[in-house]
Amino acid sequence: MQDTFIQAYPKLLQPTVAVAGLWLAHGDEPLLSQWLIDAMRPHWRAQNYAIKRIELVSVKSWQEVLSELGSQSLFDDASALIVTGNHKPDKAVIAELERFAQDAQTGAHSHSLLWLTTKQDKRAQSSKWFAPFAQYGHVIDCNLYNEQQRQQLLQIQAQQFGLKLSQEAWQLLMSHTEHHILSAYQTLWRLSYLFAPQLMANSDETTENNISKPATNVALDVKDLQAALVNDAHFSVFDLSDAMLAGNSAQVAKIMFQLKATDEPTTLVLWAISKDMRQIMQLMDGQDPQALGIWRSKQGLYQQACRRQTRAQIAKWPALLYRCDQAIKGLVRQPAWELLLQAALELSGRRLFAMQ
Repeated sequence: MQDTFIQAYPKLLQPTVAVAGLWLAHGDEPLLSQWLIDAMRPHWRAQNYAIKRIELVSVKSWQEVLSELGSQSLFDDASALIVTGNHKPDKAVIAELERFAQDAQTGAHSHSLLWLTTKQDKRAQSSKWFAPFAQYGHVIDCNLYNEQQRQQLLQIQAQQFGLKLSQEAWQLLMSHTEHHILSAYQTLWRLSYLFAPQLMANSDETTENNISKPATNVALDVKDLQAALVNDAHFSVFDLSDAMLAGNSAQVAKIMFQLKATDEPTTLVLWAISKDMRQIMQLMDGQDPQALGIWRSKQGLYQQACRRQTRAQIAKWPALLYRCDQAIKGLVRQPAWELLLQAALELSGRRLFAMQ
Protein backbone atom coordinates (compact mmCIF):
# COMPACT_ATOMS: atom_id res chain seq x y z
CA MET A 1 0.00 0.00 0.00
CA GLN A 2 1.34 3.42 -0.96
CA ASP A 3 0.33 6.70 0.70
CA THR A 4 1.54 10.25 0.79
CA PHE A 5 2.71 11.58 4.13
CA ILE A 6 -0.39 13.79 4.31
CA GLN A 7 -2.59 10.68 3.98
CA ALA A 8 -0.63 8.42 6.31
CA TYR A 9 0.31 10.79 9.16
CA PRO A 10 -3.23 11.48 10.51
CA LYS A 11 -3.94 7.74 10.52
CA LEU A 12 -0.85 7.11 12.64
CA LEU A 13 -2.04 9.68 15.17
CA GLN A 14 -5.11 7.57 15.93
CA PRO A 15 -5.14 5.61 19.22
CA THR A 16 -5.00 2.15 17.62
CA VAL A 17 -2.79 1.37 14.64
CA ALA A 18 -1.37 -1.94 13.39
CA VAL A 19 2.36 -1.33 13.07
CA ALA A 20 3.64 -4.85 12.33
CA GLY A 21 5.32 -5.60 9.02
CA LEU A 22 7.28 -3.58 6.47
CA TRP A 23 7.28 0.21 6.31
CA LEU A 24 9.24 2.28 3.80
CA ALA A 25 9.41 6.08 4.09
CA HIS A 26 11.25 7.81 1.25
CA GLY A 27 11.89 11.51 0.83
CA ASP A 28 14.35 14.38 1.14
CA GLU A 29 12.59 16.11 4.04
CA PRO A 30 14.21 14.81 7.29
CA LEU A 31 11.63 16.60 9.44
CA LEU A 32 8.82 14.49 7.97
CA SER A 33 10.78 11.30 8.61
CA GLN A 34 11.24 12.33 12.25
CA TRP A 35 7.53 13.11 12.59
CA LEU A 36 6.77 9.67 11.21
CA ILE A 37 8.98 8.04 13.86
CA ASP A 38 7.39 10.21 16.55
CA ALA A 39 3.94 9.05 15.43
CA MET A 40 4.85 5.36 15.41
CA ARG A 41 6.89 5.30 18.62
CA PRO A 42 3.88 5.47 21.02
CA HIS A 43 2.31 2.49 19.23
CA TRP A 44 5.53 0.51 19.53
CA ARG A 45 5.83 1.30 23.21
CA ALA A 46 2.17 0.59 23.94
CA GLN A 47 2.59 -2.84 22.34
CA ASN A 48 5.86 -3.54 24.23
CA TYR A 49 8.20 -3.39 21.25
CA ALA A 50 11.96 -3.26 21.67
CA ILE A 51 13.01 -0.27 19.54
CA LYS A 52 16.41 -0.28 17.87
CA ARG A 53 18.15 1.69 15.11
CA ILE A 54 20.38 0.15 12.45
CA GLU A 55 22.34 2.13 9.86
CA LEU A 56 23.01 0.51 6.50
CA VAL A 57 26.72 1.02 5.91
CA SER A 58 26.77 -1.58 3.13
CA VAL A 59 24.53 -4.22 1.55
CA LYS A 60 25.80 -6.67 4.17
CA SER A 61 24.11 -4.58 6.88
CA TRP A 62 20.81 -6.14 5.82
CA GLN A 63 21.99 -9.38 7.39
CA GLU A 64 22.15 -7.57 10.73
CA VAL A 65 18.60 -6.35 10.14
CA LEU A 66 17.33 -9.85 9.40
CA SER A 67 19.21 -11.26 12.39
CA GLU A 68 17.68 -8.67 14.70
CA LEU A 69 14.19 -9.41 13.41
CA GLY A 70 14.76 -13.12 13.95
CA SER A 71 15.93 -12.76 17.54
CA GLN A 72 13.55 -13.16 20.47
CA SER A 73 13.58 -11.28 23.76
CA LEU A 74 12.32 -12.55 27.11
CA PHE A 75 11.25 -9.02 28.04
CA ASP A 76 9.72 -7.64 24.84
CA ASP A 77 6.83 -8.89 22.73
CA ALA A 78 8.40 -7.88 19.41
CA SER A 79 11.10 -5.74 17.78
CA ALA A 80 10.73 -2.41 15.99
CA LEU A 81 13.70 -1.59 13.78
CA ILE A 82 14.36 1.89 12.42
CA VAL A 83 16.68 1.37 9.44
CA THR A 84 18.49 4.30 7.82
CA GLY A 85 20.68 4.38 4.73
CA ASN A 86 20.33 3.92 0.99
CA HIS A 87 21.94 0.51 0.39
CA LYS A 88 19.38 -1.63 -1.43
CA PRO A 89 18.84 -5.28 -0.38
CA ASP A 90 20.12 -8.05 -2.64
CA LYS A 91 18.03 -10.86 -4.10
CA ALA A 92 18.31 -13.14 -1.06
CA VAL A 93 17.37 -10.37 1.37
CA ILE A 94 14.44 -9.33 -0.84
CA ALA A 95 13.05 -12.84 -0.56
CA GLU A 96 13.43 -12.75 3.23
CA LEU A 97 11.74 -9.36 3.45
CA GLU A 98 8.84 -10.63 1.37
CA ARG A 99 8.47 -13.63 3.65
CA PHE A 100 8.69 -11.34 6.68
CA ALA A 101 5.91 -9.10 5.33
CA GLN A 102 3.64 -12.03 4.46
CA ASP A 103 4.09 -13.56 7.92
CA ALA A 104 3.21 -10.20 9.50
CA GLN A 105 0.00 -10.10 7.46
CA THR A 106 -1.02 -13.57 8.66
CA GLY A 107 -0.17 -12.74 12.29
CA ALA A 108 2.77 -15.15 12.49
CA HIS A 109 4.81 -12.39 14.15
CA SER A 110 4.43 -8.75 15.27
CA HIS A 111 7.83 -7.34 14.34
CA SER A 112 7.97 -3.93 12.67
CA LEU A 113 10.59 -2.62 10.24
CA LEU A 114 10.69 1.05 9.22
CA TRP A 115 13.23 1.89 6.51
CA LEU A 116 13.98 5.60 6.02
CA THR A 117 15.61 6.37 2.69
CA THR A 118 15.99 9.21 0.21
CA LYS A 119 13.35 10.02 -2.38
CA GLN A 120 12.76 7.18 -4.83
CA ASP A 121 11.77 8.03 -8.39
CA LYS A 122 9.42 6.00 -10.59
CA ARG A 123 12.28 3.90 -11.93
CA ALA A 124 13.38 2.93 -8.43
CA GLN A 125 9.79 2.15 -7.47
CA SER A 126 9.63 -0.40 -10.28
CA SER A 127 12.73 -2.22 -8.98
CA LYS A 128 12.52 -5.65 -7.37
CA TRP A 129 13.70 -4.42 -3.97
CA PHE A 130 10.72 -2.04 -3.79
CA ALA A 131 8.10 -4.73 -4.45
CA PRO A 132 7.84 -6.31 -0.94
CA PHE A 133 7.16 -2.91 0.61
CA ALA A 134 4.59 -1.87 -2.01
CA GLN A 135 2.78 -5.23 -2.24
CA TYR A 136 2.83 -6.45 1.35
CA GLY A 137 3.79 -3.43 3.45
CA HIS A 138 3.36 0.33 3.65
CA VAL A 139 5.16 2.87 1.45
CA ILE A 140 4.98 6.51 2.54
CA ASP A 141 6.09 9.34 0.27
CA CYS A 142 7.67 11.84 2.68
CA ASN A 143 7.75 14.76 0.28
CA LEU A 144 5.66 17.91 0.02
CA TYR A 145 4.84 18.94 -3.53
CA ASN A 146 2.89 22.16 -3.11
CA GLU A 147 2.00 24.88 -0.63
CA GLN A 148 -1.41 23.40 0.09
CA GLN A 149 0.17 20.20 1.42
CA ARG A 150 2.61 22.22 3.51
CA GLN A 151 -0.15 24.21 5.21
CA GLN A 152 -2.34 21.11 5.61
CA LEU A 153 0.47 19.35 7.47
CA LEU A 154 1.15 22.38 9.66
CA GLN A 155 -2.55 22.56 10.52
CA ILE A 156 -2.34 19.01 11.83
CA GLN A 157 0.66 20.00 13.96
CA ALA A 158 -1.22 23.07 15.23
CA GLN A 159 -4.05 20.82 16.37
CA GLN A 160 -1.53 18.62 18.17
CA PHE A 161 -0.27 21.74 19.94
CA GLY A 162 -3.82 22.75 20.90
CA LEU A 163 -3.97 25.73 18.54
CA LYS A 164 -6.46 26.88 15.94
CA LEU A 165 -5.30 29.76 13.75
CA SER A 166 -7.60 32.00 11.74
CA GLN A 167 -7.06 32.18 7.98
CA GLU A 168 -5.39 35.60 8.32
CA ALA A 169 -3.11 34.23 11.03
CA TRP A 170 -2.11 31.35 8.76
CA GLN A 171 -1.29 33.76 5.96
CA LEU A 172 0.88 35.82 8.32
CA LEU A 173 2.64 32.73 9.67
CA MET A 174 3.46 31.40 6.20
CA SER A 175 4.61 34.81 5.02
CA HIS A 176 6.75 35.40 8.11
CA THR A 177 8.48 32.02 7.76
CA GLU A 178 8.66 32.32 3.95
CA HIS A 179 6.84 28.98 3.64
CA HIS A 180 9.68 27.17 5.42
CA ILE A 181 8.14 24.19 7.19
CA LEU A 182 10.70 23.85 10.00
CA SER A 183 10.59 27.55 10.83
CA ALA A 184 6.76 27.50 10.80
CA TYR A 185 6.73 24.42 13.02
CA GLN A 186 9.11 26.03 15.51
CA THR A 187 6.87 29.10 15.60
CA LEU A 188 3.81 26.92 16.31
CA TRP A 189 5.74 25.19 19.07
CA ARG A 190 6.59 28.50 20.72
CA LEU A 191 3.00 29.74 20.29
CA SER A 192 1.74 26.67 22.13
CA TYR A 193 3.75 27.61 25.21
CA LEU A 194 2.61 31.22 25.00
CA PHE A 195 -1.10 30.63 24.51
CA ALA A 196 -1.77 27.02 25.58
CA PRO A 197 0.76 26.24 28.34
CA GLN A 198 -1.66 24.16 30.40
CA LEU A 199 -2.66 22.07 27.40
CA MET A 200 0.99 21.49 26.52
CA ALA A 201 1.86 20.57 30.11
CA ASN A 202 -0.91 17.99 30.17
CA SER A 203 0.17 16.75 26.76
CA ASP A 204 3.81 16.40 27.86
CA GLU A 205 2.78 14.24 30.80
CA THR A 206 1.10 11.70 28.51
CA THR A 207 3.33 11.87 25.45
CA GLU A 208 4.72 8.39 25.86
CA ASN A 209 1.39 6.57 25.70
CA ASN A 210 -1.15 9.07 24.38
CA ILE A 211 -0.86 10.46 20.88
CA SER A 212 -4.27 12.06 20.61
CA LYS A 213 -4.50 15.81 20.21
CA PRO A 214 -5.55 18.10 23.11
CA ALA A 215 -9.31 18.12 23.73
CA THR A 216 -9.48 21.93 23.50
CA ASN A 217 -7.93 24.18 20.87
CA VAL A 218 -7.00 27.80 21.63
CA ALA A 219 -8.17 30.12 18.84
CA LEU A 220 -5.59 32.65 17.63
CA ASP A 221 -6.23 35.57 15.31
CA VAL A 222 -3.75 37.68 13.38
CA LYS A 223 -3.29 40.15 16.27
CA ASP A 224 -2.26 37.35 18.64
CA LEU A 225 0.24 36.08 16.10
CA GLN A 226 1.66 39.54 15.39
CA ALA A 227 2.30 40.14 19.09
CA ALA A 228 4.02 36.79 19.46
CA LEU A 229 6.24 37.31 16.41
CA VAL A 230 7.36 40.72 17.70
CA ASN A 231 8.36 39.14 21.02
CA ASP A 232 10.18 36.31 19.27
CA ALA A 233 13.40 38.17 18.58
CA HIS A 234 16.04 35.44 18.75
CA PHE A 235 17.47 33.71 15.68
CA SER A 236 16.25 30.45 14.18
CA VAL A 237 17.88 27.95 11.84
CA PHE A 238 15.91 29.65 9.07
CA ASP A 239 17.86 32.86 9.75
CA LEU A 240 21.03 30.77 9.63
CA SER A 241 20.03 29.43 6.21
CA ASP A 242 19.54 32.93 4.82
CA ALA A 243 22.90 34.12 6.17
CA MET A 244 24.76 31.09 4.79
CA LEU A 245 23.22 31.42 1.34
CA ALA A 246 23.91 35.17 1.27
CA GLY A 247 27.57 34.57 2.12
CA ASN A 248 27.38 36.71 5.26
CA SER A 249 29.96 34.86 7.34
CA ALA A 250 29.90 37.39 10.20
CA GLN A 251 26.13 36.95 10.55
CA VAL A 252 26.53 33.17 10.31
CA ALA A 253 28.94 33.19 13.26
CA LYS A 254 26.65 35.49 15.27
CA ILE A 255 23.61 33.28 14.68
CA MET A 256 25.52 30.09 15.47
CA PHE A 257 26.72 31.48 18.79
CA GLN A 258 23.18 32.47 19.75
CA LEU A 259 21.72 29.13 18.66
CA LYS A 260 24.28 27.45 20.90
CA ALA A 261 23.53 29.81 23.80
CA THR A 262 19.78 29.14 23.52
CA ASP A 263 20.32 25.35 23.36
CA GLU A 264 18.94 24.93 19.86
CA PRO A 265 19.05 21.17 19.09
CA THR A 266 22.21 20.38 17.18
CA THR A 267 20.26 17.93 15.04
CA LEU A 268 18.08 20.76 13.71
CA VAL A 269 21.11 22.94 12.99
CA LEU A 270 22.73 20.07 11.08
CA TRP A 271 19.48 19.50 9.23
CA ALA A 272 19.40 23.13 8.04
CA ILE A 273 23.05 23.08 6.93
CA SER A 274 22.84 19.70 5.21
CA LYS A 275 19.64 20.60 3.37
CA ASP A 276 21.18 23.76 1.91
CA MET A 277 24.40 21.96 1.04
CA ARG A 278 22.48 19.16 -0.66
CA GLN A 279 20.42 21.58 -2.73
CA ILE A 280 23.51 23.53 -3.79
CA MET A 281 25.17 20.28 -4.92
CA GLN A 282 22.04 19.37 -6.89
CA LEU A 283 21.88 22.81 -8.50
CA MET A 284 25.53 22.59 -9.52
CA ASP A 285 24.71 19.25 -11.13
CA GLY A 286 22.24 21.06 -13.35
CA GLN A 287 18.96 20.28 -11.60
CA ASP A 288 16.08 22.71 -11.82
CA PRO A 289 15.56 24.80 -8.64
CA GLN A 290 11.77 24.66 -8.93
CA ALA A 291 11.87 20.87 -9.22
CA LEU A 292 13.93 20.80 -6.02
CA GLY A 293 11.20 22.71 -4.20
CA ILE A 294 13.20 25.93 -3.85
CA TRP A 295 10.88 28.90 -3.60
CA ARG A 296 11.26 31.53 -6.30
CA SER A 297 12.01 34.19 -3.69
CA LYS A 298 15.08 32.20 -2.56
CA GLN A 299 16.37 30.97 -5.92
CA GLY A 300 18.60 34.03 -6.27
CA LEU A 301 20.25 33.28 -2.92
CA TYR A 302 20.92 29.69 -3.95
CA GLN A 303 22.39 30.75 -7.29
CA GLN A 304 24.59 33.26 -5.46
CA ALA A 305 25.79 30.49 -3.14
CA CYS A 306 26.54 28.23 -6.13
CA ARG A 307 28.78 30.88 -7.69
CA ARG A 308 30.92 30.97 -4.53
CA GLN A 309 31.70 27.26 -4.72
CA THR A 310 33.68 24.92 -6.92
CA ARG A 311 33.02 21.27 -7.59
CA ALA A 312 36.21 20.35 -5.75
CA GLN A 313 35.01 22.20 -2.66
CA ILE A 314 31.49 20.76 -2.55
CA ALA A 315 32.87 17.25 -3.10
CA LYS A 316 34.22 17.47 0.47
CA TRP A 317 30.90 18.48 2.01
CA PRO A 318 29.46 14.97 2.58
CA ALA A 319 32.49 13.99 4.66
CA LEU A 320 32.17 17.16 6.75
CA LEU A 321 28.44 16.57 7.32
CA TYR A 322 29.16 12.98 8.32
CA ARG A 323 31.71 14.18 10.86
CA CYS A 324 29.16 16.66 12.25
CA ASP A 325 26.70 13.82 12.66
CA GLN A 326 29.33 11.70 14.43
CA ALA A 327 30.11 14.58 16.81
CA ILE A 328 26.42 15.04 17.64
CA LYS A 329 26.19 11.33 18.45
CA GLY A 330 29.34 11.50 20.59
CA LEU A 331 31.37 9.26 18.29
CA VAL A 332 34.22 11.78 17.85
CA ARG A 333 35.86 13.96 20.47
CA GLN A 334 35.61 17.28 18.62
CA PRO A 335 32.66 19.37 19.90
CA ALA A 336 29.63 19.28 17.62
CA TRP A 337 29.17 23.06 17.65
CA GLU A 338 32.72 23.59 16.35
CA LEU A 339 32.10 21.32 13.39
CA LEU A 340 28.67 22.82 12.74
CA LEU A 341 30.22 26.30 12.68
CA GLN A 342 32.89 25.08 10.26
CA ALA A 343 30.22 23.59 7.98
CA ALA A 344 28.05 26.72 8.12
CA LEU A 345 31.00 28.95 7.25
CA GLU A 346 32.03 26.58 4.44
CA LEU A 347 28.61 27.04 2.90
CA SER A 348 28.88 30.81 3.25
CA GLY A 349 32.22 30.73 1.42
CA ARG A 350 34.52 31.23 4.43
CA ARG A 351 36.92 28.33 5.02
CA LEU A 352 38.47 27.94 8.45
CA PHE A 353 40.53 24.88 7.62
CA ALA A 354 41.66 23.02 4.53
CA MET A 355 39.55 19.86 4.42
CA GLN A 356 41.35 16.67 3.54
